Amino acid sequence: MAEKQSQTKTAGLKSCQPSSSSEVVEGPPRRIRVFDCRPENKQVSDEVVDASGKNLEEFLQDVSKVFSVGKKETYVLTTTDRRVIDDDIFDKLEHGITLQLLRTADQELPAPTQEHIKYVPHYYTLVQSGMYEYYASEGQKSLPYAFAELVDNSLSATAKREGHRIIDIRLLFDEGQGKHAVAVIDNGCGMTSKQLNNWAVYRLSKFNRDSSTLHSDHLGYVRPSPVPRSLNSDISFFGVGGKQAVFYIGQSARIITKPAASPDVHEFVMSKEDFERKEKNKEDIYCGVIRNRKPGDHAHIVAEDELFLQALIAEEDGKDSFTAVVITGIQSDHITYLKQYFHLWTRELAHIYHYYVHGIHGNELSQSSKDNYKQSDVDIQITLVEKAGKQPRSVNLRDVSTDMQTLYINSSAASFEFRVQAQGDATVEGLIRYHPFLYDRETYPQDPYTSIGPADEEDDECLVLNPEGRGKRPIFECFWNGRLIPYTTVSEFEWCARPKKAGALPAECYNRISGVLFTNDRFPVSTNKLTFMDLELQLRDKETIFTRVINGQDQRVKIQREFTSWLKECHEQYDKQIKFMGFQGVTSRSDVSTKRLQHPWARFSSIRWDGKTYKAGQHVKSLKTLPLLFGTIKEFLLYGDHEGDVFATGGYVQIALQPKELYDEVRTIPILKIDRQATTAAIKRNIEDELAKLPVKLKVTWPEGTPWSDCETRPVGTPLGPIQVEILNKKGEAISRLPMGGNAAGRKFLMELKVIWHSPKGDIQTNSHIGVHSAKWDYWFRKMENLNKLGKYTLHLQTILNESNSTTWAGKQLPFHSLSFALKEGDAETFSVGAISTPLQVGVPFSLSLELKDEFGHPAHPPPDLKPKLECSSLEVTHEGTAVSGTTFTIKGVRARGSVTNKVHTLKVVLEGLRHDSQSVQISMLPGLPHSLRVHPDEEKITVENRTAVGFKVEVLDESNNITTHSKLIVRSQVVGVPEVPMEAVDCSNTGMGQLMSKPLQLKNVRNEQLITVKFDLPNHQMVSCVERALRVLPSSCVCRVEVYRLEGQRDAPMLLMNLERIDWTAGDALGNLFYRLYDEGEREIPITPELAQKIKVNWSANMKGVDVAQGRLPPVCVPTLAVGEQFYQVAFKGQPSVETSFIIMPRPDEPELLKVNLKETSVRLGEVLPGNIYLELTDQYGNKTDALSAESVKTISVSAEGLDTSSLAIKWQESTQSVCVSGVRFMDCAPGQREVRFAWQRYEEFVRLRVNPGLPAKIIIQDGPEMPVQVLNGQGVDTPFVLQLCDEWDNPSPDQRVVIAVMSLSPQLKVKAEVMSQPVNSEGKATFTLTQITAPKGEYKLEFRGKMNSSGILAPTVLVNVLPDPCKPVKLAVDYDIGALLFAGGNFPVFTVTVYSEDGGAVRGVNPASMSMLLWKGPASGQQPPPEALTLKSCKAKKTEKQECLYFRDKVIPERAGKYTIQFVLSVDKTKAIWSKQHTISVVPSKTVKLAPEDPPATPVVSNNNVLANRTLVESLHLKIMDEYNNPAGEGCNGQVFVSVKSSSGCSQKDRPLFEGDSSRASYPLENGESLIKELALAENSPGRDGTEYILVFEADILELTPFELPFRFYNDVENQRQMSALSQKKDRLSLSIDVYNSLFDTNKQLITELKGRLQLAEGKEKQLKSELQKKGLASSLKDMSEIDAQISQRKAEMEQIKRQPRRVCSIPDPFRTSPDVLGKVAHLAKVEDDDAAKVISWHLLGDMDCVVTVTTVAARKIYDDTQGRQQVMPLETVFWKSNTRPLPHIRNGMNIFVPLGNPVFARDLLIYPQYADKCQMVFGSLLGDTILINDLDSANHYRKGVVQSKIQCPTLLTRQGDRIRSNGKFGGLQNKAPSIEKLRGHVFGAPIPREYHQASSHVELLQQYRVVLEKCQMVRADYDSHVQYLQSPEMQQKEQELKEQKRELQDIEKKLASTPVRTPLSSVVKRPHSEPEPCRTPSKRARIKPCRLLGVGNIGPP
Repeated sequence: MAEKQSQTKTAGLKSCQPSSSSEVVEGPPRRIRVFDCRPENKQVSDEVVDASGKNLEEFLQDVSKVFSVGKKETYVLTTTDRRVIDDDIFDKLEHGITLQLLRTADQELPAPTQEHIKYVPHYYTLVQSGMYEYYASEGQKSLPYAFAELVDNSLSATAKREGHRIIDIRLLFDEGQGKHAVAVIDNGCGMTSKQLNNWAVYRLSKFNRDSSTLHSDHLGYVRPSPVPRSLNSDISFFGVGGKQAVFYIGQSARIITKPAASPDVHEFVMSKEDFERKEKNKEDIYCGVIRNRKPGDHAHIVAEDELFLQALIAEEDGKDSFTAVVITGIQSDHITYLKQYFHLWTRELAHIYHYYVHGIHGNELSQSSKDNYKQSDVDIQITLVEKAGKQPRSVNLRDVSTDMQTLYINSSAASFEFRVQAQGDATVEGLIRYHPFLYDRETYPQDPYTSIGPADEEDDECLVLNPEGRGKRPIFECFWNGRLIPYTTVSEFEWCARPKKAGALPAECYNRISGVLFTNDRFPVSTNKLTFMDLELQLRDKETIFTRVINGQDQRVKIQREFTSWLKECHEQYDKQIKFMGFQGVTSRSDVSTKRLQHPWARFSSIRWDGKTYKAGQHVKSLKTLPLLFGTIKEFLLYGDHEGDVFATGGYVQIALQPKELYDEVRTIPILKIDRQATTAAIKRNIEDELAKLPVKLKVTWPEGTPWSDCETRPVGTPLGPIQVEILNKKGEAISRLPMGGNAAGRKFLMELKVIWHSPKGDIQTNSHIGVHSAKWDYWFRKMENLNKLGKYTLHLQTILNESNSTTWAGKQLPFHSLSFALKEGDAETFSVGAISTPLQVGVPFSLSLELKDEFGHPAHPPPDLKPKLECSSLEVTHEGTAVSGTTFTIKGVRARGSVTNKVHTLKVVLEGLRHDSQSVQISMLPGLPHSLRVHPDEEKITVENRTAVGFKVEVLDESNNITTHSKLIVRSQVVGVPEVPMEAVDCSNTGMGQLMSKPLQLKNVRNEQLITVKFDLPNHQMVSCVERALRVLPSSCVCRVEVYRLEGQRDAPMLLMNLERIDWTAGDALGNLFYRLYDEGEREIPITPELAQKIKVNWSANMKGVDVAQGRLPPVCVPTLAVGEQFYQVAFKGQPSVETSFIIMPRPDEPELLKVNLKETSVRLGEVLPGNIYLELTDQYGNKTDALSAESVKTISVSAEGLDTSSLAIKWQESTQSVCVSGVRFMDCAPGQREVRFAWQRYEEFVRLRVNPGLPAKIIIQDGPEMPVQVLNGQGVDTPFVLQLCDEWDNPSPDQRVVIAVMSLSPQLKVKAEVMSQPVNSEGKATFTLTQITAPKGEYKLEFRGKMNSSGILAPTVLVNVLPDPCKPVKLAVDYDIGALLFAGGNFPVFTVTVYSEDGGAVRGVNPASMSMLLWKGPASGQQPPPEALTLKSCKAKKTEKQECLYFRDKVIPERAGKYTIQFVLSVDKTKAIWSKQHTISVVPSKTVKLAPEDPPATPVVSNNNVLANRTLVESLHLKIMDEYNNPAGEGCNGQVFVSVKSSSGCSQKDRPLFEGDSSRASYPLENGESLIKELALAENSPGRDGTEYILVFEADILELTPFELPFRFYNDVENQRQMSALSQKKDRLSLSIDVYNSLFDTNKQLITELKGRLQLAEGKEKQLKSELQKKGLASSLKDMSEIDAQISQRKAEMEQIKRQPRRVCSIPDPFRTSPDVLGKVAHLAKVEDDDAAKVISWHLLGDMDCVVTVTTVAARKIYDDTQGRQQVMPLETVFWKSNTRPLPHIRNGMNIFVPLGNPVFARDLLIYPQYADKCQMVFGSLLGDTILINDLDSANHYRKGVVQSKIQCPTLLTRQGDRIRSNGKFGGLQNKAPSIEKLRGHVFGAPIPREYHQASSHVELLQQYRVVLEKCQMVRADYDSHVQYLQSPEMQQKEQELKEQKRELQDIEKKLASTPVRTPLSSVVKRPHSEPEPCRTPSKRARIKPCRLLGVGNIGPP
C-alpha cells in the first residue's frame, strides 16, 4: 500500500513538468521542487525544476529563469535544513527533494513550505508484527491466540457451508517427513486468486477490499443478520491477524486454496527468507507469485524437507473447496511448548471457541441437556504427529470438558440473562450464573491455570474448598462475535456489585456468580483480538440501557432490583450453607494463634445445617477427633463483625464436654466435625456410664472411740481426734483417684481438713491439714490440742484434686463432711485491772473494775466472799465497798489524799484466794477542788505613791494546799470607797494563780497622804473566804503643769503667755525670747534636767538646741508670710503623764512691694472679649494685699499686648473690693498661641500670659482621604477614610466639639453607608468618615459633607464619586434548557444551564455550587417563591467541555406522575438574601404505554351459577385505562376493543371454565381514547365451573402490546357457600393490604436502623481521625465537651485577633478594581515583604509602578482604562514577556563563587511573599524587578559590583537596605538614588505579612471547628439512632408486631378455609397513591427517609 502511494506522488511530480516527445533524458530522471521564499514575496510559490543530467550552474540558470530572478539580484539555494547548495551537495541530491530560494541563508521564511517525501514500510512490519503483538500480551503464553487467528479465518470461510464445518489443525513434527510444520485446514468456501491477493495485503480489512481493488471478484461486505450470542462466524476482520499469526508461529507461510465451482488450486508463498533476499537485491519486496495448478499436483515440491506437503496435496482430490495454511520454520520454543503443554493450549482453544463448538447453551454435560439442545456443526480437530511409530495425539475441542466455560456451566445452579443496548445498534447479551455453596465447599470453579496454595487451616478434615468463591476475579468474560477476547474482562456492573452496606443478603453470595458478555461487532477490538478497545467504558455510559431477558423476551424492569431478587432466590434455594441464628454479641478468642484472627468473632445460639437445627444446650458427638468428644453445645462462633442471622460456609462450635463432673472443659472444634448421625439417646447413655465413676460422699470414723457429736459444747483445751476418712462413689467403692475417659490415669484425690473458729470478727481458720491417701489407713488426721478459743467451731473435711487443689470438678462440688461444735470458758485463776480514767483529783472518789479470767485468758465468774486490799506508799487511799457484775469485780468509792508533787503513783490491788492474787497499776493525781485564797505580799499596810503600780499575787489552793485549777476560777480585786479606781479581775482557771493591780493608781487631787482598803474574792466559788489588804497613797512627784513666758531683757518683768492667748504680729517677722517652767502634782517647781528637757516638744520647730532647752529657753516663732487666718502654737511635755500649753498668732501685712493681677480666664477666642474682669492689687513682699491703690490710681494704669484691640479696653476702680478692674480684652487677626499682656502703674508692672485660641468655626476642609475622584465598585466601600478639619475664618484649625459633621448624598440614586453617618469633631477639630458601602447605578455622583453648630450650617466640601458596576455581585439568574424536549414521566430532565449575571452584565465566576438549588413542585407558578413542600435538587459538576462559569443540573429524574409542574432556581447569597429565577412551568407527559389497569383495584369477586343475577355478577363497574409503568393514563387517542376471557389458575380443562352470559367464553367492550368501562359483567346461569375453584378474568386490549389486567375470582355452585366465601375473600383482601402496610413499616424501620448505624460508624470514625490530629497538635487534652471546644476556639480566635491587632506595615493605596473579573489588583497589593528596610527600598524602587493595576487579559485592562478615562495605568499579563529564570546570582558560576561577596546579596524578587496568584505574581515582579539585587550597605554594593564587572559579567541594579541604589550602568548618589524614610512614602509601600503564629492559630481554629461539627453530628446521629432503637422497642411497636402476627395467623386460617393458594396482593400496575400527591424524588435523601418512617410508626395500621 505504501509503495503505491509513493508511486502516485511521483506521477504527480511528473505532471508538473511539460512533456516533450523529442526530449531524450540520459540517466535516471531527477526533478527537484523549489520554493521561492524571498522576503519581498508575501506568498511562497513552488515549481518543479528538472535537474536531470545538469550541473549546478545550469540548474541555477533554470531556477533564475523559472522565478524571474534578475541578473544583479543575489540569492542562495538551500535545503530545508538551511544547507547552502554547492557542487558536492548538488551531485548528491535525489529525485523529488525540496529546496528553498532565499536572500540569505539565515533569512526568516515569509510563509510555511511543504516538503514531499515517500516512505515504504520495512518488511519487518509484516514479518515481526506477530512478535510485537503477541509478546506484548500481558505476560501470558500467547501461542493459542495465534492459532485462534487462523481458526477465525476458517470459521469465516465455513460460515455459509451446510453440514459439518471441519477445521483440522495438524502439528507435523515428524522429522522423517521433513521440517516441522503446522497446517490449518478447513472445508470452507476457499479463495479466488484475487481474494488470495487481498489476503496477502497487510491491513486490508474486509470493509475496504472492494474499494481498493476495482477488478476484484470479492463482493462488497454485507453485515450478517443478528443471531443469538452473535455466533455469526464473522470474525475475520482486519486483514492483520493471519499474517501476524503465521510469522509469530514460524518464518514461512504457504496458502493453498480451492474455491467452490473452480477446477484450479491457487497456491501462494511468503517467507522471511524471501523478503531478506529481495531487500538485498534491491527488488520490490511486496510482490510475489500465485501458482495456479490442478488439485493433487505436487510436482513443484521437490525439496526433501517439504515431503510432508506431498501428502497434504494428495488429499486435495475430491474436495469441493478448501483452504490450507501451512507454516514452516517453527520456532524451537514453540515446538517444545506445543508438545509439553498439549492439554493446556488445546483447553485454551476450547475456551476461546466454546460456544462455536457446543452451541449457544454451551457444554452442558448432563444427558438431558444434550438431548434438549441442538448440537453445533463446528468440528475443530487437533492432531500432534511427533515421529514414526508413535501414536499421534489427537483431541476434538468438543470433547474438552475442563475449559473454564464448561466448568462454569456445569457448576452453576441458575442463570440470569440480560441484554445491554449501547449507542446505535451496539448490543450485548449477558448471562450471570450462580454457583451455590454445598455443605462444606464453594462450587465456584477454580481457574485451572491457578495453583492452589497451602491451606491456612491446620486440620485438613475441616478445610473449606475454595473458601472465597470468585474472590477478586472479575465476573464477566467477554466474547466478540461468539469468540473469546481473552485479555478483556469486566469486573462488575454497579447493579450486580457487592453493596457497600450490609443487607439481608450475605455478602459472599456476590462471590458465587460468574458471567459472560456476548457482544456484536459494534464494539471495537484490537487487531490481534486480544483486547476490547473501550468495551467497559461504553457499558458504563449513562445512556446504556440494561434489560432483563426472560424466555427470550426483554423485560423493562429495574435491573438491580431484579438481580438482587434473583440472587436472593438462588441463595435460599440452592445454597446448602450453614445459617447462623440467635446473634448474642461479639467476642475475642485468645486460643487462636494468629493475632489478626483473634477478633472479632460473632456468637450465635443456634445453626441450621442441611435441614437440621443445632441449638445451645443440645447434646452432640464429635467426628474424626482424638478422642471422640461428647458434650453439649455452648455456642457457635463465626469470624467477622456480623449482626443478626447470617449464612456462612463454616464456623466453629464450643462444646462443654460431658459429663461435666468428669471433664469440666470447653473445647472448640469446626462445625464440620459434628457427627450428624449420632443420636441423643446414645450420647446420653455414654454420659451416664461415665457419671457412675465419680465420688459422691465421705465416710468419717473416730479410731480411739472419742467421737464428737454435732452441735456438742465442751471446755476449751479439750483435744479433737484422731480422725479417719474414706471417699466413696455411687457404688459404695472407696476410691482415691478421679476416673478419666479412655485409658488415661486419673488425678489423685487429697483430703483437706480445716477447723474454723466463728469469732465475732469473722471466721478464723485455726487448723489446716492436707491428708494423702494410704493403702493401710486411707486418710488419717492426728489429735488437735490447740483449740483454746471460746465460741462455735466447724470441722470441715473436703476432697480436693492433686496439683490444682480444686474443690470442684466440672462445676460440681467434690464430696465433703462438716461437724459443728462449741467451746466454753474455765474457772477464774487471775485478774486484770480495768482502765482508770486518769488523772485523778485529790479527794474526788472513783471506782476500780477488775476482770477475772481463766488459764487461757477468757473472762470467768469471780468466786464468792472475795475481799480486796488497796495499798499506796505516797498517798492515803480508802474505799467504801464492792460490787459484782458477770465476770467483773468493782471496788467503789476509792479516795486518795496527799501532796501531788509526784504526778505518778503506784496503787497495788490484792484479791486473796486466786492463783495470781495481786496486780499493780499506775495512777496520775491532780490537785482537788478550790478551798482557799493566798495573797502576796501579806503585810497589814502597804505604802505606794500615786500614779504608780502596787502589784498583788494571788493563789487558789485545794484542801491539801496544792495550787489547783478549775473552770471559771476568776479572782477579783476592788478598792473600797474609791470609785475612780476600777475593779480588776484575773482568770486563774488554767494556772491557779495570777497578778492584780499591776497598773498605776490614778487618784485625783492627791495633795496629801490618803489611806484605802483593797478586797480579794472568788465570785463563782462562794465557799472560799475573801482576803483584804490596806494601802497608804502619797502625792505624785511627776511633771503635772507647763508654763510659757517671754522675757525682753534681764531687767524686764516676764510676760506670761496664758493658755490659748491671741497675739497680733507682723507677717514674716519672728517672735523670740520665749521660756518655760515645770511643776509637779503638789505645785512644786521641778528643776529642769537634761532628761526632762528632752521631753519638751513644740509644734513650730523640729530641731531644738538641747543646751537652750535644758536652760528653759524655747526656739523663736516665725510668723507666716500670708496675712490671713490664725496660727496655733503649742508647747508640750511628753512624759508620764503628758502636759501641754498653747497660744495663737494673727499675722498682719507689711509695706507695698508688687503689682498683682487677678483674672478668671486664661484663654480667649480670636475676635471675642476675654470673659470676666481682671483685677489689679498692690501687695507686700509676701503677696499680702495693701491699701496703697485708690480711685485716682486708675488714670495712670496702662495695658499693652501683641494683637490687642485697645478700642474695647476699659479700666475702672471698684470700691467694694478696693481694687482696679480691667475689662474688654480682645485679640484680632493674629495667629493662635500664647500672648503676654503687660499691666503697669508707677514703678510697679506685671505680665500675664493668655492663650489665644482659634475663632468660631467657619468652614470645613478635607485634610486627607482617597484619590479624587473617588472610584468605587457598586455595593462596596472605600478603604481610605476621609479626614475632615474644622477651621475658623482665618483658616486656623478649630477644635469646637459642638460642631457635628454628616455625610450626605446629593443624588437620590446614590445610597451611602458609613461606619458613622454623623459625628461631632474630636478635640483636634477633626472628623473621620469611612464609607463602608456605596450603592448606585454606574455613573458619577456628588457626595457632600455637611457641618452644623447648633442650628446654623457651616461651609463644607463636596466629593465626586465614580461608581463602577461590581462584576462579582450576582443580580440575576438566567436559565437555559431544551424547551421543546418532551418530558416523559420517570425519565431524566434535559440539562438545565443556570448562569449568574453580575451588575456589569457578565457571568459571575466561582459561584459555590452548594448555594444554587433547583426547586420542583407540582402545580402552577406560585408567586415569587415556591411552596414549602417543593423538592430541592442540587447542581452537578461541570464537564470539561462545558462553560465553567455556569452551573448545570443534569440527570435529574422527572416525576413519575404526569401533569403540570413548576421549576424555579434560587441562589443563596447569604443567610438573609437570595436571588430567585423566573418560574418555569413544564408539562410531564406519560411514558411508554405498558399495561391495561384500573385506577382502583377491585375486590376479589366470589360468584355462583344460580339464577340470581347479583350472585353471578363478576364486575358491576370497572374503569380500565391504558397506563404507563408509573400508572399514568397514557392512552389518549387510542381506540379499539377490550376482550374479557376466563383462564384457570389450577390448569383445569377448557370445558370446566365458566361462561359469560349468552354462554360466551369471551366478552368485548369498546376502548375509546385509552379508556374502557366494563359494566354488568356476569356469568351465565348454570355456567360450567368447578366448585370452590379460583379462576382469573383476563382483560386484554386488541391494540398495542399491553400487559393485560388479571382479576382473580372464586366460583361456587352453592349460594350459601358463596356468601361465606365472599365475606372471607373480602376479609382476606383487607388483611393482605394491612399486612403489606405493616411489612412496609417494618422493612423501612429495619433499613433506617441499618442506615443510621452506618452513619454513626462513619461519624465516629471521622471523630477519631480528627481527635488523632488534635492530639498530634497537643489540643485534645481538655476537649471533653462542647463548652471546652468552644472555649478553645474562642481562645485561639482571641489570639488571632490580638495578633491581627498588632501594628504592622500596611499599604494604604486604594485598590477598587481587585474584585473585577480577570483583575489581580494593584502592584502594591500583590506582594508583602517581611523586613522593613527591604520593604522601604523595594517599594521606593518600584514607586512609579506601585499604583499600576495588573490584569490577566488585555480586555480587562482596556475596560479599566475606559472606565477611568485613561487615568489609571494598567498592565495585562498576556502582553508581558517573561520566562522562568533560575540563574544564580552573578557572583556564582558553575556552583562556585567567583569572589567572596560582602553584605549578603540576594535577588530582590526572592524577598517578596505572594498571598495569592503566586505564578502570575512571579511574572509581574520578574518583569518589574528583573535581576535587581538587594545588599546590606553601599560599600558592600560597590564591592559586589566591582567584582562582577571585573569578571566580565553584566551587573544588574543594586539596592541597599540603607536606601541607596546603584543603577545597572554603575551610577549612584544624588536624591534620585536615595530612598526617603518609610514615613515619607505615605503608605506607598509593600505591607508586612501576617505573623506565622496567626496562620498556626488559624489552622488550629479550623481543625477545632471541624472537630466540633463532627462531634455535634456524631452526637446527633447517635441520638437519632438511640431514639429510633428505643422507638422500635416501645410498647407501641411491640403491639404492632403482635398485631401483624395475629393478622398473619388470621390470614392463614382464612386461606385454609378457602382451600386455595393465597390470592395475589394488588399488582404493581395498580395505582399506589392518589394523583394529587406530589411526586417525590426517585432517590430520597437520608434525612427524607427518616421522616416518613417516623410517620409510619405513629399512625394506626390495621384492617379497616
